[in-house]
Formats: sequence, structure tokens, C-alpha cells
Amino acid sequence: MTDILQWVFGSFYGNMISILLSATQWTIYLSLAAFVGGGLIGLLFTIFKIAPSRWLQRFATGYIWLFQSIPLLMLLFLIGLGIPAFFKIDIPAWLAAGIALTLFTSAYMSEVWRGALESVSVGQWEGGRALSLTFTEILWFVIAPQALRIATPPTVGFMVQVIKGTSMAYIIDFNDLMRWGKKIANSQLDGAEPFIVYPIMAIIYFALCFPLSYWSKSMERKANEPK
Repeated sequence: MTDILQWVFGSFYGNMISILLSATQWTIYLSLAAFVGGGLIGLLFTIFKIAPSRWLQRFATGYIWLFQSIPLLMLLFLIGLGIPAFFKIDIPAWLAAGIALTLFTSAYMSEVWRGALESVSVGQWEGGRALSLTFTEILWFVIAPQALRIATPPTVGFMVQVIKGTSMAYIIDFNDLMRWGKKIANSQLDGAEPFIVYPIMAIIYFALCFPLSYWSKSMERKANEPK
């Protein structure tokens, strides 16, 4: 791959693009980890949010408000730099970035899915109760299948926000696309000026995010088409 890039763009720029593309894989891994982990935790708090128990509802509300109110950058500072310094422990950058982005993602995904569940007619819940179904049975067999169609487009669209959010992880030395791009831009090498490096990074981020944005919009249009 590097040889092909060097042949197309020249030795210096081909090698630079190869390094950026190699670093991009860590951006993808972190995005997937945060999306899956945040999705699972978000699903749990979505259920808490609509559960019959007021205590579970209040707990879920507090969790969501907390992690929606704290900026992602602050979460990265606290988990990646603050906790290790205060408690004298070592937290790897990838773990700190994963935890911060997972907490951030879970709070927003929970609200996306809660909105989808609550958009299903109340009559569906009432019909389930009339059939003597439990809360779990109504949620799983009646409400969730209908809400899934509504929730899928914004869920895919939010993945774009997760990918862009990973760019902040460079502040705790996570070796992703942003960190390597900044290292190259600050290297003082001829040809590695910021106005060259950053547009290349922007193109890579665009290549990651645009297909997801387009897919989300496409699903949204299909969902809104009259049957």
C-alpha cells in the first residue's frame, strides 16, 4: 500500500498519507468500541427510563443529564489525566478514551432510543396490557419492533458524531488520526505544513463520515415514504 501511495504522490507525501491511513484504523476501532459499548449501556438506561419504577426512572434521568452536560473534552481530561494523577494509577490512553466516549455515547443514544420507543402509540401498550402481557413482553414483542424502524436512521447518524468525537482523544495521547496528523504538522519538515496535512486529514474524516450520513438520510427518506 505504501509503495502505491509513494508512486502516486511521491516519496514524502505517499509515506505521510500511509502513516495517516494507518492511524485511521485506531480511530475506527475506538469509534466502534464506543458505539457498541455506549449502545449497550444506552439501551439499559433506555429501559430504566421507561420502566414502571420511579427510582429507575430517576436514576436513568440523572445519568443521562450528567453525561450530556459534561463536555466530551472534559470527560477525556478527567478520565485520561485527572484520575491517574489523583489516584496515582496508570490508565492506558486507549482505555481512557474508550470509557469517555462510551459514557458520552450512551447518554445520547439512550435519549434517541427513548424517543423512538415513546413515539409508538400509547394504545400499543394498552393493547398489550389488555392481553395480560407483562411490561417486558410488551416492550420486546410489541413496542421494540415498531420503534426499531424509527430509531435506526438517527442511530446510524449519531455514529458520525462518535467518529468526529474521537478526534479529541489526542489530548490524552491516543494514537489516532488526529494525533499523528498534529505530530506531522508540527514536525517542521518541508512539505508537512498544517495547510497541507489538515486538509488531507479532513478528507479522511469525510470518507469515514459521509457514507454514514448518506445512509442515515436514505433510511430516513424511506421511513417517511407513504405506504
